[in-house]
Amino acid sequence: MTLENTSYTAKLADGPLEGKTVRTDFTDAGEPQARLSIPAPANQKTYLYRRSAGLEFADSDRPSAVEYRYVEAIVD
Repeated sequence: MTLENTSYTAKLADGPLEGKTVRTDFTDAGEPQARLSIPAPANQKTYLYRRSAGLEFADSDRPSAVEYRYVEAIVD
């Protein structure tokens, strides 16, 4: 196994973006992001998602996909 991948797929498990995926980078320490702030298209709000326990691996020591759960919508 290698540590070559620098990004992963974030799977949004619930909330307004349920079923969507986004590509994101690992932290400088090589870990999946603890939370994601995703701007809502055509709105002045951001959706906050937090990392959950779901991880998928594909030919690397780092996960290729990580599950995130909805926390709240933040109005700008």
